[in-house]
Amino acid sequence: MDQTNLNGDNLSDDEQQQLLFMMLVQQHQQIAQMGMGQLENPQTGEKERELKSAKFAIDTLVMLQEYTEGNLPDKLKNYLTETLNNLRVNYADEREKEGDSESGENQ
Repeated sequence: MDQTNLNGDNLSDDEQQQLLFMMLVQQHQQIAQMGMGQLENPQTGEKERELKSAKFAIDTLVMLQEYTEGNLPDKLKNYLTETLNNLRVNYADEREKEGDSESGENQ
Protein backbone atom coordinates (compact mmCIF):
# COMPACT_ATOMS: atom_id res chain seq x y z
CA MET A 1 0.00 0.00 0.00
CA ASP A 2 1.49 3.34 -1.04
CA GLN A 3 0.61 6.22 1.29
CA THR A 4 1.58 9.84 0.71
CA ASN A 5 1.80 12.53 3.38
CA LEU A 6 0.82 16.17 2.90
CA ASN A 7 4.28 17.02 1.56
CA GLY A 8 4.06 14.28 -1.04
CA ASP A 9 6.65 12.09 0.67
CA ASN A 10 5.93 8.38 0.70
CA LEU A 11 5.19 6.85 4.09
CA SER A 12 5.68 3.22 4.93
CA ASP A 13 2.73 1.29 6.32
CA ASP A 14 4.30 1.49 9.79
CA GLU A 15 4.81 5.25 9.53
CA GLN A 16 1.21 5.65 8.36
CA GLN A 17 -0.04 3.66 11.35
CA GLN A 18 2.06 5.76 13.74
CA LEU A 19 0.70 8.95 12.21
CA LEU A 20 -2.87 7.69 12.58
CA PHE A 21 -2.22 6.77 16.23
CA MET A 22 -0.85 10.25 16.94
CA MET A 23 -3.87 11.81 15.24
CA LEU A 24 -6.21 9.71 17.39
CA VAL A 25 -4.43 10.86 20.56
CA GLN A 26 -4.52 14.46 19.34
CA GLN A 27 -8.26 14.28 18.65
CA HIS A 28 -8.97 13.17 22.21
CA GLN A 29 -6.56 15.78 23.53
CA GLN A 30 -8.51 18.49 21.70
CA ILE A 31 -11.84 17.14 22.97
CA ALA A 32 -10.49 17.29 26.52
CA GLN A 33 -9.16 20.81 25.98
CA MET A 34 -12.54 21.93 24.64
CA GLY A 35 -14.24 20.41 27.68
CA MET A 36 -11.88 22.37 29.92
CA GLY A 37 -12.66 25.59 28.07
CA GLN A 38 -9.14 25.87 26.64
CA LEU A 39 -10.19 25.60 22.99
CA GLU A 40 -13.20 26.98 21.16
CA ASN A 41 -15.95 24.61 20.18
CA PRO A 42 -15.75 24.65 16.36
CA GLN A 43 -19.54 24.43 16.05
CA THR A 44 -20.29 27.40 18.31
CA GLY A 45 -17.06 29.39 18.14
CA GLU A 46 -17.26 29.70 21.94
CA LYS A 47 -15.09 28.38 24.74
CA GLU A 48 -17.29 26.12 26.82
CA ARG A 49 -16.49 24.24 30.03
CA GLU A 50 -17.90 20.75 30.32
CA LEU A 51 -15.56 18.86 32.61
CA LYS A 52 -17.46 15.58 32.20
CA SER A 53 -16.57 15.46 28.50
CA ALA A 54 -12.97 16.39 29.31
CA LYS A 55 -12.76 13.54 31.82
CA PHE A 56 -14.29 11.10 29.33
CA ALA A 57 -11.67 12.03 26.71
CA ILE A 58 -8.85 11.67 29.26
CA ASP A 59 -10.24 8.33 30.47
CA THR A 60 -10.37 7.14 26.85
CA LEU A 61 -6.67 7.94 26.45
CA VAL A 62 -5.90 6.13 29.72
CA MET A 63 -7.73 3.07 28.39
CA LEU A 64 -5.76 3.32 25.14
CA GLN A 65 -2.53 3.53 27.12
CA GLU A 66 -3.44 0.46 29.18
CA TYR A 67 -4.49 -1.61 26.16
CA THR A 68 -1.38 -0.75 24.17
CA GLU A 69 1.08 -1.26 27.06
CA GLY A 70 4.19 -2.97 25.72
CA ASN A 71 3.08 -2.69 22.09
CA LEU A 72 4.04 0.89 21.21
CA PRO A 73 7.35 2.22 19.94
CA ASP A 74 9.00 4.56 22.47
CA LYS A 75 8.12 7.61 20.36
CA LEU A 76 4.38 6.87 20.54
CA LYS A 77 4.49 5.72 24.16
CA ASN A 78 6.21 8.96 25.17
CA TYR A 79 3.78 11.05 23.10
CA LEU A 80 0.77 9.44 24.76
CA THR A 81 2.31 9.66 28.25
CA GLU A 82 3.25 13.32 27.84
CA THR A 83 -0.19 14.17 26.45
CA LEU A 84 -1.89 12.44 29.38
CA ASN A 85 0.36 14.11 31.94
CA ASN A 86 -0.43 17.55 30.54
CA LEU A 87 -4.15 16.86 30.36
CA ARG A 88 -4.23 15.53 33.93
CA VAL A 89 -2.50 18.64 35.29
CA ASN A 90 -4.85 20.92 33.36
CA TYR A 91 -7.89 18.91 34.43
CA ALA A 92 -6.85 19.09 38.09
CA ASP A 93 -6.43 22.87 37.75
CA GLU A 94 -9.89 23.20 36.19
CA ARG A 95 -11.46 21.06 38.93
CA GLU A 96 -9.78 23.27 41.51
CA LYS A 97 -11.17 26.39 39.82
CA GLU A 98 -14.60 24.79 39.80
CA GLY A 99 -14.29 24.07 43.52
CA ASP A 100 -13.16 27.64 44.22
CA SER A 101 -16.13 29.10 42.34
CA GLU A 102 -18.57 26.78 44.12
CA SER A 103 -17.17 27.65 47.55
CA GLY A 104 -17.30 31.35 46.63
CA GLU A 105 -20.97 31.02 45.76
CA ASN A 106 -21.71 29.37 49.11
CA GLN A 107 -20.22 32.21 51.14
